[in-house]
Amino acid sequence: MQSEESYQLFKTDLCGFCYRVRGFMAENDIDIPLRDINQDVEAYRELLSATGRGTVPCLRIQRGDEVQWMFESLDIMRYLAEKHAA
Repeated sequence: MQSEESYQLFKTDLCGFCYRVRGFMAENDIDIPLRDINQDVEAYRELLSATGRGTVPCLRIQRGDEVQWMFESLDIMRYLAEKHAA
């Protein structure tokens, strides 16, 4: 049984690793809200206060009241592949 999770991808348009994750999402029909830390000051503040880092890409994973933050494009793609396997 898969637990109910929601996601947000924190990214910038200047980040090649962000494009890698977004390309993977597009190829696999994975639709996740995007938060651009260069365009959205609140997104940047949230990322920085929660993780102590302003690094993207970062996947915000929410399970109920629990929030997990995942950096590294390959880790994010691997995690999403496992969660969205048919």
